[in-house]
Amino acid sequence: MTTYKPLRKIELLAPARNSDIAIEAIKHGADAVYIGADAFGARAAAGNSVEDIAKVVDFAHSFLAKVYVTVNTIIYNDELHRVENLIKDLYRIGVDAVIVQDMSVLRLDLPPIALHASTQCDTRTPEKARFLQDVGFSQIVLPREMSLDEIRAVHEAVDVPLESFVHGALCVSYSGDCQASYSLKGRSANRGECAQICRLPFDLYDGAGNCRRRGQHLLSLRDLNLSDRIESMLDAGVSSFKIEGRLKDASYVKNVVAHYHRKLNEVIASSGGKYVRSSVGEVRHSFAPQLDKSFNRGFTRYFIDGADSRLSIASIYTPKSQGERVGVVKAVKPGCLIASLDCVLSNGDGLGYFDSRNCFVGFRLNRAEGDRLFPASKVDVAPGTVLYRNSDKAFDDMLSRDSATRSIGVTMALNRSSRGIVLKVDDERGNGVAVTLDMDEMQPANTPQDAARRNALGKLGGTIYVLKELDDSLGNLFVPVSKLAELRRRAVSMLDSANRIRYVADRRRDEIPDAKFPGNGVLSYHDNVANDKARDFYEQHGAKLGEQALEVGKSKPGHRVVMTTRYCLRRELGCCLRDNGEARMPSPLTLRNGGSCLELEFDCRQCIMRVINVGVNKKFS
Repeated sequence: MTTYKPLRKIELLAPARNSDIAIEAIKHGADAVYIGADAFGARAAAGNSVEDIAKVVDFAHSFLAKVYVTVNTIIYNDELHRVENLIKDLYRIGVDAVIVQDMSVLRLDLPPIALHASTQCDTRTPEKARFLQDVGFSQIVLPREMSLDEIRAVHEAVDVPLESFVHGALCVSYSGDCQASYSLKGRSANRGECAQICRLPFDLYDGAGNCRRRGQHLLSLRDLNLSDRIESMLDAGVSSFKIEGRLKDASYVKNVVAHYHRKLNEVIASSGGKYVRSSVGEVRHSFAPQLDKSFNRGFTRYFIDGADSRLSIASIYTPKSQGERVGVVKAVKPGCLIASLDCVLSNGDGLGYFDSRNCFVGFRLNRAEGDRLFPASKVDVAPGTVLYRNSDKAFDDMLSRDSATRSIGVTMALNRSSRGIVLKVDDERGNGVAVTLDMDEMQPANTPQDAARRNALGKLGGTIYVLKELDDSLGNLFVPVSKLAELRRRAVSMLDSANRIRYVADRRRDEIPDAKFPGNGVLSYHDNVANDKARDFYEQHGAKLGEQALEVGKSKPGHRVVMTTRYCLRRELGCCLRDNGEARMPSPLTLRNGGSCLELEFDCRQCIMRVINVGVNKKFS
């Protein structure tokens, strides 16, 4: 077998709503976490103080894991100074990188902290990725819509690591290029206040004015699950595998991180030395992770394998968590369901089913007695109905407790010195320390000491360290346990200090002044320019501002393309224009929710769908 040097450091990147979840993510196997500060993150409801983030940094760096902070909203002119001070504070506490969307950040007076290009930058092409690398970004977050071939093309164009989503919720629009929330609700997704227009129910009208679908979630996508594509994504050039979910709870993060931690380890172990994890430490889980037990709307691989008209990628009947299939209803009795079950259910489980109108109905299970299920409330369900479990009480209870440990292995050597004894300790991070203890003349012991000394030095509970090996050269000399404990405590403290001193964070890349912005050189509202420094940045790199971001522009937000998506509703409903879909469902197609009216435009050459806000002036039967 050919042996390779490690070519790339690979990271599993986990979301964190708060500092406690961030620490749990590291414990469960994440190599890095991304977390929001108290402002300017694309999830406004997931903010954290600098002090709380500092706690995460200290814990993460113990395992050489990294902390990235999202500063990825568009920024207004009067906020630039606040952003500048925030990033300085993040640099001061040791944050490894900030994830940004607004190019004004590259014109602020900042320390040399690494910058990552957010998925909000909408990096669809190799040319755009190369530009972002050339102006100073150290890592690029790819759109969720990319296929393996497209990822490979970007990888060939850049030298910086590529970050790609591997699991979680999908935005129907290209991220950063969705103005639907702002146009329809006055809440900007580019300011962290997305109203989730894509999860709303819509009526669908065809060009003849006929209602073809009523009250369905026609823009709501299933959740991404690429756990069986990790090896292919590595081969294509992905180095950072990102889990979506900065609004998710701790149980979700624990379960999903544990699953992908194991998957990545399996792939790396079979790679012949091509890859290595970017953090260290042995992770032990007290549970078997299972993805369908955490929030999901059903899973899809989306476009990682390219477009396939045979595969459904939407969750049009419900935007809620569907969970895992657990059985089928055989009979309905008063207050009781008789079911053919695939697994054992527990009292308190959350179950659901699709009714005759394809609406998802959830209920709590009051009691389970084998195949006899007793709902806590009345349910109207017919024999033959498939049951799903979207809340597994036993599993959730298990995850509510401590469910993982992570430790750093150390080796110790205990020897005599000219004045007493010396304990040398090395860890798997590359740190080494030596502590000495002056002792008067040592006396021979009456009993063997090897086991006693190993036991005393191995008492590392309450620390992140685990003794792997001890080389004890003291022979049968007697050393009081209290003295060994003192040596151990001093060594642990010195190891912690050595790691803090030796830890080196990435630094911001230099900007190439003459790098040219790709494309036609004219910026529209799709480019989200919201301040003067961003405009100056683009102009320096050869672009001209034609239109500001909608949030600061003077024009009304209506009658605009508010989403651009690779998801095609015609394809989803079996009416692709390339397959005579016009005859089955005449154009134009229009979505309506209350007073909102969205017209759909299909670009078959690029295989994309545009969603246009046309206001409320269109009449339907």
